[in-house]
Amino acid sequence: MKPWIRKAHRWLGLIFSLTLLLSSGSGVIHTLMTRSQAPPPAARPSNQFLDPSAIRLSAGEAVARVPGGAAATAINLRMIAGQPHYQIFHPTGAPSYVSAVTGACDPSMDEAYGEEIASGFLGGQAVRKTGYLTAFNREYIGIFRILPVYRFDAADSRGTRVYVSTATGSVTRLTDDGKQLEADIFTLFHKFGFIRNKDLRDWSLMLVTGATFAVSALGVVLFFLTRPRGRRT
Repeated sequence: MKPWIRKAHRWLGLIFSLTLLLSSGSGVIHTLMTRSQAPPPAARPSNQFLDPSAIRLSAGEAVARVPGGAAATAINLRMIAGQPHYQIFHPTGAPSYVSAVTGACDPSMDEAYGEEIASGFLGGQAVRKTGYLTAFNREYIGIFRILPVYRFDAADSRGTRVYVSTATGSVTRLTDDGKQLEADIFTLFHKFGFIRNKDLRDWSLMLVTGATFAVSALGVVLFFLTRPRGRRT
């Protein structure tokens, strides 16, 4: 047997054993998270019945009420503050809201609608806006997929917070301090979250996982090189 194979396997195994510890640790955390954290929230079911007889404006008339004559790419009919509103999306920027009853256009309705979704999801609990995300961050990561979203915090001891999409009319993520601690540990262990630069983090992950593969491959080679030999006659 060539001695360099044994030495390479021994030293690489020692150096990259940390990767195996992190991977196994993140596996334990992931199993705990599946038991302690609820699945992603489903789309919020409507808790207000739409009264068609209250609608006074057509969709075309509502679009005409938007200042600047912006083109519409999609139109939803939403119940906000107990009244039907047209939610009008444009090629760029936030959606416009036009009351289907009075025809008034309120530029601040998007945030108010998001707050209503968040409060309704939490059973009517008061919430306050703490952020508006147009890009993913360490807490609201890419697996949640939907942007932009509002962040609303509840005034409780757990630090409950929800992320809300007014485009879908739903909560896209519910978390609190305890759940986020589990998620942070998993990210640090499994995805090298302690490395802020994405390119450096990706290359580091590829390096250590590739080296772990090499250590495993060397172990297979050693198995066959050190297998017992049959006694010769």
